[in-house]
Amino acid sequence: MPKNKNKDSDNIYFIFLRYVIIALLGLGNLAVFYIIFTPLTVYPVYYILKLFYQVSIENISLFVTGINSTIFQIDLVEACIAGAAYYLLFILNLSTSISLKKRIYSLLFSFISLLILNILRIMILSFMFVNQLAYFDITHKIFWYAVSTIFVIGIWFLTVYIFSIKKIPVYSDLQSILKIIRKH
Repeated sequence: MPKNKNKDSDNIYFIFLRYVIIALLGLGNLAVFYIIFTPLTVYPVYYILKLFYQVSIENISLFVTGINSTIFQIDLVEACIAGAAYYLLFILNLSTSISLKKRIYSLLFSFISLLILNILRIMILSFMFVNQLAYFDITHKIFWYAVSTIFVIGIWFLTVYIFSIKKIPVYSDLQSILKIIRKH
């Protein structure tokens, strides 16, 4: 078997493998992402809030004692954890043809960036909620509908810039496959 044909088979195999991994991690309502990122989100928020308030924790609920000894319950549900956002960053990373080393570093960078921004988002909303600020509801909705999307897009573009990613997700893989098909 010619060396080029072997290389082409390997390329197609690795492209196929990346998309199988994307599909598998998307099964089960993104459980893998929630298993990993729920404690990584809940506990830092808990410890940061503890610096300012009396706080107790029960599963994903934080009970914060605010002004006038009022207890506020903050439930960090799946939407707060942003598992779908992590999955989208994962899809963008795995659907882009880059080296394994660059893939690992860029994935770590994008996940850590999103985690930090998400914790900051939750902290801002928590302070607003506990202090009963008038614009909490609208701020929460703006974060939910707009800012979270901007976070993911911004993190992806920053990742592309920092790691000098020249390929386009999905499109570059399709180009590679078509090139191999035309060659044979």
